[in-house]
Amino acid sequence: MTDDITAGSPASDTSLPGDGYVGDPAVRAEWDNRYADRQQLWSGRPNGALVAEIAGLTPGRVLDVGCGEGADAVWLARGGWDVTALEVSGVALERAAGHARDADVTVRWVHAALTEAALPPASFDLVSAQYPALLRTPDAAAERALLAAVAPGGVLLLVHHAGMDTQEAHESGFDPADYVWPSMVAALFTDDWKVEVNEQRPRVAPDGGAGAHHTDDLVLRARRLR
Repeated sequence: MTDDITAGSPASDTSLPGDGYVGDPAVRAEWDNRYADRQQLWSGRPNGALVAEIAGLTPGRVLDVGCGEGADAVWLARGGWDVTALEVSGVALERAAGHARDADVTVRWVHAALTEAALPPASFDLVSAQYPALLRTPDAAAERALLAAVAPGGVLLLVHHAGMDTQEAHESGFDPADYVWPSMVAALFTDDWKVEVNEQRPRVAPDGGAGAHHTDDLVLRARRLR
């Protein structure tokens, strides 16, 4: 998702998300409910770590994992990127598609869970996952899906809230042990990957929106060599 994991047909056309959701219906319902509770859940601005980390990259094909209401996707499209944006919430995708129309940019929307989406393998110059709510599985399906999407020479950028992975389960039912964190992805890197950034840093947070209380990011950026 765009800012905060705790806030509450695989491919569609470029205008409206459609209803061909692929994934766990319970996960979709959970996130639809979170978005439906508020007219706007996130700030509407691109994530600061994304803006900083891709400043030197040549625009190409990008996958925005957990695109939320589309702030990153729209910003990337305005910057010349060919954007595919993936999200489990249909409510969020409808809002994102509206923002893209308002900005007069084209985005390819995918209404699916990352592990269920029919994404072309090894085809994205950038895979961006900003504070994603990716469920952990014994076979590391989500981690492997992130890596598999990156083209040779491309970049994986994974950003999360520092310290959340070591927290105890919340009374609300949120348990960090259920989710994928940057260290889990980094553990799967082979000699085919070069880690360019792996650090904790103060978060440059957009004003407003859920998740604004988090002050530090974990930033993992790696390039696929072959």
